[in-house]
Amino acid sequence: MSTVLSDSLIDRELRAAKEASRALATLTSARKDATLAAIATALEGAVPSIVAANADDLERGRAGGLSAGLLDRLRLDEVRVQALAAAVRDVIALPDPVGTVVRGSRLPNGIQLSQVRVPFGVVGAIYEARPNVTVDIAALALKSGNAAVLRGGSAAESSNRVLVEVIQRALVETGLPAEAVQTIDAHGRAGAAALMRARGFVDVLIPRGSADLIQTVVRESTVPVIETGAGVVHIVLDATADEQLAVDIVHNAKVQRPSVCNAVETVLVHRESADRLLPPVLAALRASGVTVRGDERARAIDPSLAEATDDDFATEHMALELSVAVVDDLDAALAHIRRFSTQHTESIITRDMANAERFLAEVDSAVVMVNASTRFSDGGEFGFGAEVGISTQKLHARGPMGLPELTSTKWIVRGEGQIRA
Repeated sequence: MSTVLSDSLIDRELRAAKEASRALATLTSARKDATLAAIATALEGAVPSIVAANADDLERGRAGGLSAGLLDRLRLDEVRVQALAAAVRDVIALPDPVGTVVRGSRLPNGIQLSQVRVPFGVVGAIYEARPNVTVDIAALALKSGNAAVLRGGSAAESSNRVLVEVIQRALVETGLPAEAVQTIDAHGRAGAAALMRARGFVDVLIPRGSADLIQTVVRESTVPVIETGAGVVHIVLDATADEQLAVDIVHNAKVQRPSVCNAVETVLVHRESADRLLPPVLAALRASGVTVRGDERARAIDPSLAEATDDDFATEHMALELSVAVVDDLDAALAHIRRFSTQHTESIITRDMANAERFLAEVDSAVVMVNASTRFSDGGEFGFGAEVGISTQKLHARGPMGLPELTSTKWIVRGEGQIRA
């Protein structure tokens, strides 16, 4: 199924992206890597202009009442821009998935079958207040042979414009079409609507951001969507949890960077360890400025806790806020997770390996952990160089998405004149 586009500017841009994708599909790995190296160098050389554009976005964000969490995601300083360039170089070091044989066989009649990885073609992305995503998706799309059309939202419009200009200059310098990476932010909501309707020109669409944004794209898009999800992330402190591990892991998972989707939002404490673990865990969180709310049983241990409601347990705060509940056993913890989780990431702190294995088997989330901070649920930490997002769906891709998740497959059939009887 394809869509007949009009002759508006946005439609011409989508056509140009489709044309560019054909040039990218047959590039050698060496050519892709040379382009990515040029992009990394260009980003490093453009730090002052990128930071200046980002300062404009930050100023508008503050004036518009953008939350502290979104302001943190929006911010680009010299260190973060250098990290973006380093992430592009990390992608260079990764294997090119295109052409990889997934499986194959020879039929009894001599026909040779091979299923190989191929680019999607044009990857669209809709996201908000995350200029790092502009670079991450562009780099991963190019390495996997795809063109990218990006709608980064009004909050980061200045940052995204400059980043895409830098990337496009590097593309042209290496002999590739500038249209291989485009931003349609200038078209506002009309651009996002066109992107969601561009079936046949955009091959896959990836939303990243709030639950409302993601569900809007899932609901309204005629383009196939890889659904990423909000992170209502849980850590379970089991009856046998080590106190220092519990303190360190919960603190890291909430405080190290509270504005991201893999930060913990709810801690569930086994009743047998609650008196032992809650006081030191809460003390460490409060020392870092975390506001903690608790259920009735948690407040019986610490009366200074504010009351936690069902809305609190269902909220991705993206801030120094956390909810705590005391549960009777692992069954109750699993039931709470099933009720409130967005199926992103969950972790258990325990020395009981039977409980650990049960947790790993029964929790239906994209990433499930034992004795580790949920902050490791990240494409970069998983060795992907960068990530497209964290998929919470169950089709095609699940969890942090890297290069292979930006490819489809096709079957190659090699015969010698065989005909079917």
